[in-house]
Amino acid sequence: MFGFQMFGAFPQTFNKQYRCYSVSMLTGTYRQDVERGGKIIMPPSALDVLTRQNIDYPMLFKLTHKKMERVTHCGVLEFVADEGKVYLPYWMMKNLFLDEGDLLNVESCSLSVATYSKFEPQSVDFLDITNPKAVLENILRGFACLTKGDMIAINYNNKVEFAAPIGYVEPQRHRPAEQDPEEMQVDGAGLIDTDQFMAFQGQGNRLDGKKKNVDSKPVPLNATTIKRGIPNYDYKKGTITFIRTVRPSVTNGTNGEDVPDFEAFKGEGQQLRKKNKKK
Repeated sequence: MFGFQMFGAFPQTFNKQYRCYSVSMLTGTYRQDVERGGKIIMPPSALDVLTRQNIDYPMLFKLTHKKMERVTHCGVLEFVADEGKVYLPYWMMKNLFLDEGDLLNVESCSLSVATYSKFEPQSVDFLDITNPKAVLENILRGFACLTKGDMIAINYNNKVEFAAPIGYVEPQRHRPAEQDPEEMQVDGAGLIDTDQFMAFQGQGNRLDGKKKNVDSKPVPLNATTIKRGIPNYDYKKGTITFIRTVRPSVTNGTNGEDVPDFEAFKGEGQQLRKKNKKK
């Protein structure tokens, strides 16, 4: 009989499904270091299983979105995620066509060492970089592996280099047609239906329990007096306009003469104590 130890330990595979979320959903401070690389954050239970298995180091994983048949590869940065969840860089979720909370299959894998790689910029802004080689070397430090055909995000000079997925069509947004200000003016009579609406037609109750004016009826609202506010199209920025109304002059009903306008503090003043005049 031969023991299994004679042939060495057989490699084991880690294969689990998790709910995936972007790094912005991770509790605590925003992890920019995760966004700048190709590594994910996994729960502590995954570390416990991986340490008991005979896997290759560094730990590499194959990410599969079975619903959209999208595959990529990545490394792991930390094991601090909530149980049942993994956190991915946003650009990686876009590559896999993932939304927040979608199911993602995570499987341990072993990849061969690449001997040649070629990167194709997706925008002419890449030509504005003074030293592209130094930028790539700095960005690629956060990647444990690369997948052929993937688009990686390069954050440089407050810009993110990321193109839309193949086959993606930008939805067309229909803007409402601009209307003439004169057409927007509506007659006040058409705003309220007086046959259906009656202002203050409810019944009131007094705190002392007494009932007064119980026979009063609500007065119908005169829709002709309602006027819709019209904006001041001649308004100039930085100015304030005070709209004041002028009271019409009041006429006396007996002789028809105009009553003089009211003037404040026009009466004569009286002193409570008169000063004695010096002789």
